[in-house]
Amino acid sequence: MSHSDYVSEIPHGFYPIAKTDTIPFAAIGNDEKKIYAVQFHPEVNHSLEGRKMLSNFLFEVCGAKAEWKMDNYIKIATENLKNTIQDKKVVLGLSGGVDSSVTAALLARAIGKNLTAIFVDNGLLRKNEREEVEANFKDMLNLIVVDARDEFLTKLAGVTEPEKKRKIIGNTFIEVFEREANKIKDADFLAQGTIYPDVIESSVNKKGASTTIKSHHNVGGLPENMKLKLVEPLRDLFKDEVRELGLKLGLPEKLIKRHPFPGPGLAVRILGEVTGEKCDILKEADHIFIEEIRNAGLYDEISQAFVVLLPVKTVGVMGDCRTYEYVVALRAVKTDDFMTADWFEFDPKFLKKVSSRIINEVKRINRVVMDISSKPPATIEWE
Repeated sequence: MSHSDYVSEIPHGFYPIAKTDTIPFAAIGNDEKKIYAVQFHPEVNHSLEGRKMLSNFLFEVCGAKAEWKMDNYIKIATENLKNTIQDKKVVLGLSGGVDSSVTAALLARAIGKNLTAIFVDNGLLRKNEREEVEANFKDMLNLIVVDARDEFLTKLAGVTEPEKKRKIIGNTFIEVFEREANKIKDADFLAQGTIYPDVIESSVNKKGASTTIKSHHNVGGLPENMKLKLVEPLRDLFKDEVRELGLKLGLPEKLIKRHPFPGPGLAVRILGEVTGEKCDILKEADHIFIEEIRNAGLYDEISQAFVVLLPVKTVGVMGDCRTYEYVVALRAVKTDDFMTADWFEFDPKFLKKVSSRIINEVKRINRVVMDISSKPPATIEWE
């Protein structure tokens, strides 16, 4: 409907259920055939009464029963993993985020000692990320840590186009993985924490009716000649379901409630060319923002929060001297499924404190702005 497309004439036997000022048939139905159609997305939060529509269709029209439970999913997924992997070995791309951590826990339950987790330090991580991952997982998994910071940053030098950055990171990620996996005898599978929104946003309709929103490093960035076979046990789940699964598997609540972090890391939060210096600047600014959110008791109220380093500089005054430094944008959203999202409304006093700390404590930044865009039309990440 937002594309200004509409159905001008409906089939015989159907009647209009809903319309708008510009769309004559936003929803239609045929009670005799029990066929109903809508032109909007009832599953997203921005559709008023959308969940009630789906509930009425499932339970009143179709006569379905609400018997699906996460416990059933764990049982089915575990059996599927056992049947697919059998006695082969799996290497997991562990980032320390929610998706990869839940993937690790599910795989550990299914195949136990045949799982090896590889953590790649690509230089694009949050402040102290590597240390936290090692502390959280060294006793839980067979963990290998790879320092590939120089390799990633060298390949990203001079690249500004977002999709190219994602592809480079995805391909380099796999290259590093294959090098390490080759050291693991008889490794056959690569496990990844791909979830359903990743698949949707990276998909392209075969008939050309839709376009890729953005490529995810673990969906659109994988090379065709990759030697390892993929296993993605979370591919059909939304973020809220992944969190529920993680709690059911016994993972710590603090880890499960951690805000998402993109696979390409800071590379998609640094608009334009990625350099080591820019990564260091952004790490410090982002750390302050998240620290203040936690101090204010707002972390669990926000679905995702981060800082973006913009490819522009502005004039400022610091210590009676003229400066010409970077601008950063604060981004914080609330969402249930990450397919739609609304920006989080902070108290002005909180924003004043965050802005003051970032400008005073982080070198090369002299201006802080706030992103107040919702998804859609914007995406949660900037690139």
